[in-house]
Amino acid sequence: MIKDLRKIFPSLFTLKDNIIDIPDNYQWFITPDQEIIGIDVQELTKHDTALLSTLLSPYTITIPKPTPEEQLWIHRLKKNENDETVSPFRLVYFKMTKNQMKPLQFKEAIQDFFTKSVPIIWENQHEGIIIEELSDTIEEFISYEQIIDILMSDLYVNIKFFVGPTLDNLQHLQQLYANFITSSTQAFSFSEKPVITYTDAIIHGFIEQTDKRFRDEIIMVIFKDLVTDKELLHTLQTFIENNLNASVTAKILHMHRNSLQYRLDKFKDKTGIDIRRFDQAIIVYLGLLSIMHSD
Repeated sequence: MIKDLRKIFPSLFTLKDNIIDIPDNYQWFITPDQEIIGIDVQELTKHDTALLSTLLSPYTITIPKPTPEEQLWIHRLKKNENDETVSPFRLVYFKMTKNQMKPLQFKEAIQDFFTKSVPIIWENQHEGIIIEELSDTIEEFISYEQIIDILMSDLYVNIKFFVGPTLDNLQHLQQLYANFITSSTQAFSFSEKPVITYTDAIIHGFIEQTDKRFRDEIIMVIFKDLVTDKELLHTLQTFIENNLNASVTAKILHMHRNSLQYRLDKFKDKTGIDIRRFDQAIIVYLGLLSIMHSD
């Protein structure tokens, strides 16, 4: 569709083409494939606008224009090699529910958590990358769990963060950035946690690259006929994700600690695996992830 429209309207611009230089005096639309396009108003007659509004959905661009610092980071993210000296930093991917908060409002809210301006690179109007630098005046990186708590309580915004590893140079940043985007999409699809770290997602990458037949074999060997017991599987996952802490797990699941112990004993009796042991808990967790990646 876009190729055909570009033949008629040479000025056609897709938002993903170059978010640094969003042109002025453009009429914007969103395609059925959720791609945002713009056409110079000088190329549009009233009839053209009416027809396009019938075929596409009119759209309003609300992404703030990049600051000079954000333009610099966009350049860095797209360049293969860079020898600049930079302070330690990390990429933090965020994803909000669509139409829940305007980008400018989100940017202003995020800046309140930092002592200096923080670059934000927008992927679209509800997803983007925060560049968090560790300066001499900041002893440690900020807690994104705290940010979510405040945004949820004050602005009722549903948001997730995917926190990348700490980097201290720009070498291979383009490839790292591409992998980071892929990892964030994968992490959000397999975890309901509001804040996911890069290390959390590594194991998902390993599981995703294994052969499906091997994953099915793992599931069968570990869980046997318990694979359909969703309640038990949820209990096992919660127990593992809370560091094998029975008290915390029981509280999260709203059950008595003895009831939790009963479920863990039931699993041991059926499979011979004692999930209370760290080495065997790892095996069970791999099986749980295999189930997630097989669905």
